[in-house]
Amino acid sequence: MTTYGAATGGPYGYGGHASIGAGHNMSGTNHQDGYAAGYSPYYPPQSSYYSNNSTSVISSPITYQLQEPPPEHNIGPDSIKYSVDDLDRRKSGGKAKNRANRKNPSSPGPDSQLERVFVWDLDETIIIFHSLLTSTFAQRYGKDASSTCALGLRMEELIFNLADSHLFFNDLEECDQVHIDDVSSDDNGQDLSTYNFATDGFRSTSGNVCMATGVRGGVDWMRKLAFRYRRIKEIYERYNVNVQSLLPAHGRESWLQLRSDLETVTDSWLTLAMKSLNIIHQRPNCINVLATTTQLVPALAKLFLYGLAEVFGIENVYSATKIGKESCFERIIQRFGRNVTYVAVGDGRDEEQAAKIHNMPFWRISSHSDLLALHHALEQDYL
Repeated sequence: MTTYGAATGGPYGYGGHASIGAGHNMSGTNHQDGYAAGYSPYYPPQSSYYSNNSTSVISSPITYQLQEPPPEHNIGPDSIKYSVDDLDRRKSGGKAKNRANRKNPSSPGPDSQLERVFVWDLDETIIIFHSLLTSTFAQRYGKDASSTCALGLRMEELIFNLADSHLFFNDLEECDQVHIDDVSSDDNGQDLSTYNFATDGFRSTSGNVCMATGVRGGVDWMRKLAFRYRRIKEIYERYNVNVQSLLPAHGRESWLQLRSDLETVTDSWLTLAMKSLNIIHQRPNCINVLATTTQLVPALAKLFLYGLAEVFGIENVYSATKIGKESCFERIIQRFGRNVTYVAVGDGRDEEQAAKIHNMPFWRISSHSDLLALHHALEQDYL
């Protein structure tokens, strides 16, 4: 393996929201803290080499004066380019194809010229979330733990409120799926425009879901389950660039302020990650795929609220909560085939081990400089 460096009172009549934290799998019990990375940061964390409003990597030479990592993390632009292009050549008969900057479809068709699939982790890779709640981020970067944790809790509340009020999480928490289409075969295509999800009998009179966890329900119940996932898909595709329409009017400004505060306290972490995501999204032959240990519905709510839904089509989102990263990666490979190059991007041991098993190059994200280096590699067409 080559290693590289919210809302209340939703439209479906649900009452209260599920409690925050307990019982919810936000970041996954198997998620490893990415800050135990095997090499030190390239430069001090409180850096001024990047800007929240910048649209390109700052040209300061200090940015790419990288410290030498241990041998197992031997990275560099040349090794990145040659290692990934070697995979391209083996799969394309000796020549890596040129890549142009044009927008790619969210899901490639049968005649797609897809060449490269970037498999991303979410928490602590694209967004800083779990480490805010545990104060790990504050400790590492010298931030105030109480204020950073408070920001994390506010975002957590928004995520669950959105998931509960618009994405049926009260119904689906115990019926989690790996992929949005996993129960689509049980959908009979019924028109849902006047369908009443609140009174369709999916839940028992006591309020419990009419199925023991892990046991397949009857045909009628499975159809109602499929209806919910179909409606989620419709909502995601309709509001992926307009999430504010799903929020109550009084909550939109506070959501925008929270996003701004999170970017400030994390030194523009998400902004840096978005630069790489956007480059990949604009390529006609590359695609962003998400494999997260967060349950599927809260993961979709996260993508909404962090402004990531436009770079991850819903059909490209996978939850590893039930099956683990290795099996999740296998599903992704089965979908896109073995004639494309896969690059895994993450912070944890789970995705690194899964990448090793599936012979994927792995780009570790453990600091801002890793995000800068990734963007540089993409911008220079090394990846």
